Amino acid sequence: MLRRLLQPVWVLLAIIFLIEAWLWDHLEPIVARIVAIIPLARFKQWLTERIAALSPAMTLIVFAVPIIPLFPLKLVGLYLLTHEYWASAIFTILFGKMVGVGVTAFVFDVTRDKLLEMRWFERLYEFVLKLRAKAAELVDPIKRRIRELISGNGEGWSARTLRLIQRFRKSVHEAR
Repeated sequence: MLRRLLQPVWVLLAIIFLIEAWLWDHLEPIVARIVAIIPLARFKQWLTERIAALSPAMTLIVFAVPIIPLFPLKLVGLYLLTHEYWASAIFTILFGKMVGVGVTAFVFDVTRDKLLEMRWFERLYEFVLKLRAKAAELVDPIKRRIRELISGNGEGWSARTLRLIQRFRKSVHEAR
């Protein structure tokens, strides 16, 4: 019974997790292109050389520190939300989120090998990968159903929805 009640919560958490994973996957190549355009390639090489000399624990600090300056940006977004500057707030929060994921992907790419030397971090990393696979497994049937609904060429509810939309559009055009 409790499991059934919590199913929507788990689906929501899985969707949020997959959005984060999608952002990570799609922002990492963008960050790589930015690195190629501006002189971040030299910075990445310099950082890689410095990290090679660090212990795994110090590397964890290098991994965590770049995210700290982005926290005030999220606070600005929340401030804008509380003062009902909706568009600015959404833009600021999304911008902060994308920059945060991009910076994290960049730094993680440089620090991954060193971080995975710590057994607890390796277990955490493996757990996150398994969680991502489980979230995808949980959300895949929902995504498939949404695609069916959007395509409108299936039987049942999606076909009825398409007919209702077509009738609505026709009635709107006739009202003019």
